[in-house]
Amino acid sequence: MGAAHTRGLYRPGSGPVYALPAHVKIVAVVAFVFAVVATPATAFPAFALHAGLILIAVRAARLPAGFVLRRLTVELPFVAFALALPFFAAGERIVVYGLTLSEPGLVAAWNILAKGTLGVAAAVVLAATTRPYALLEGLQRLRVPSIMVQIATFMLRYADLLTDDLRRMRIARESRAFTARHLGHARIVAAGAGSLFIRGYERGERVHLAMLSRGYTGTLPDTGTVPATRRDWLFAAALPLLGALIAAGALLGAA
Repeated sequence: MGAAHTRGLYRPGSGPVYALPAHVKIVAVVAFVFAVVATPATAFPAFALHAGLILIAVRAARLPAGFVLRRLTVELPFVAFALALPFFAAGERIVVYGLTLSEPGLVAAWNILAKGTLGVAAAVVLAATTRPYALLEGLQRLRVPSIMVQIATFMLRYADLLTDDLRRMRIARESRAFTARHLGHARIVAAGAGSLFIRGYERGERVHLAMLSRGYTGTLPDTGTVPATRRDWLFAAALPLLGALIAAGALLGAA
């Protein structure tokens, strides 16, 4: 069941970061992100120190730089939005390389880029070193509402199934010499999407009935994950604690 989901963000490996329980890593990453968000936008050295902490985590997890950089492309839409701010934001204007830009817009763009990139990078390290189902079990141990964990579990499980259904439908269309090339084919593509929705809905009903027949009562069974030790918590706490110290120093400096 989990083998189909080892691709994507997760990268099989070993090391101290991989060995940490999922819920410990989730708490550490969330706390670090809060520390980054609390850092004033103009505290440039603080962001450099935050980035250094992320690089240390990447090094400890033995993740290739190319792997991390490719996963960071998920924030490109936010990068495009941030780059537009200096041109359209209000406020005092300054000239940079012949361009008239908004000074508050430049600060806001830097704030979005710096904090967004650091947050995404921390999430990439978390996802790359933790199996998807281990993340869900970690959320369950952190007392996230059971219904939310179950929805995420089923979404993760059946995303691949729906993708495979879509791929088979595309192959079936192309084997009949059909390829969507212009807007006139939208009706056929929409009919295929509707068929895919019906298939997914019917599969969901069958799976639910099968679960009920096997004793499902609305909660997922406990898989017996190993509890975190004090050493695990101390090791994982290094990232958020250092991040909090950097943010506190930046706040005091700004005051």
